[in-house]
Amino acid sequence: MLYWMSNLLSGLWGPFRLLGSHLILLAVGTLLAGLVVHRYLPLTWGRLPQDKGKKLVKDGQRSAGKPTGAGLAIGLLILPVILLVTPLDAWGYGVLLCLYLCMAFGYLDDASATPWGELRKGMIDLLVALAAAFCLSQGRDVTIWLPVYKNAIIVPLALYLPLATAVLWFTTNATNCSDGVDGLAGTLTLFSLFAMGALLYGVIGYRPMAEYLLIPHNPDGARWAILISTVAGGLAGYLWYNAEPSRVLMGDAGSRLLGLLVGVAALTAGNPFLIIVVSPVVLVNGGTGLLKLILLRLLKRIGFDTTPPHTATPEQAADQHVLVKMLHSVRFPLHDHCRRNLHWSNAQVLMRFALIQSFLTPLLFVLLVKIR
Repeated sequence: MLYWMSNLLSGLWGPFRLLGSHLILLAVGTLLAGLVVHRYLPLTWGRLPQDKGKKLVKDGQRSAGKPTGAGLAIGLLILPVILLVTPLDAWGYGVLLCLYLCMAFGYLDDASATPWGELRKGMIDLLVALAAAFCLSQGRDVTIWLPVYKNAIIVPLALYLPLATAVLWFTTNATNCSDGVDGLAGTLTLFSLFAMGALLYGVIGYRPMAEYLLIPHNPDGARWAILISTVAGGLAGYLWYNAEPSRVLMGDAGSRLLGLLVGVAALTAGNPFLIIVVSPVVLVNGGTGLLKLILLRLLKRIGFDTTPPHTATPEQAADQHVLVKMLHSVRFPLHDHCRRNLHWSNAQVLMRFALIQSFLTPLLFVLLVKIR
């Protein structure tokens, strides 16, 4: 809104022309969203559902009774800020709608007396991801760039839609699986969003830099950076209260929205492999859990005994296939393995995972961009 009003307002007072600057809007959106969430989020706690705790997770009962589903409150609080500072077109608003649908479905799951089944949630995520992928493509073929290969590639819409949908579905669920330690998913995703915002503003959206790095220029890159940074600002306001010991939890409503947004940012930048660059720890932490679940179910379907060791008899455990034993030897999400098997505290998990991602992201980005 401010972007479109800048020309009109600058006639009244010259400095209003700064409202047409993407950098100013990015800074205003980030700061304003953070302040709004920090100020008003506590006022919503009484209306949020309470977390029921997780019996099978170490310290899972510590979260019982805390307000959860705060992702809905955060999303609603920052929506006026997004509409105020982000100059999106019709397709961009379509993506924004998909983000909020993902958030709404996550909240309904948080508030449900009985958690939704995996199949139901997976299918809903798939449909939302497909809609978001179509809006990102704008109904036409898409130009992308890849590691190693120097030239840009034009991907037909019929191929782009299933591939982009898979990327969005995976980032949504991997981020959701990483939500289990106070501040972990939020902090790691905050790093990812700020990294993608800087990339979209300073590289993808800036033609001289994009041409220098042989990356396809996206003239809307800076506008997407404003949206991403505004959400990141709201997330920072939430993390003020989510630091251990947390006072509120974002639940599926927040983690699913954030996961989908990271995928959207990578696809907007034109390279789906960027999710590996900006979210390496999140993908390993949550994504490997999804892979383990899929592998165990496939093995069970073809006749293998996949009974967890702690519930199997000694005879059953001895007869299990070595692959099944290997899969059960590591807990997923990986942060549970670090807490139960390596005896890391929550604070150690958060700090060490954050350090690993902060070192990996710039290294992987250099490799992704320069080895082409």
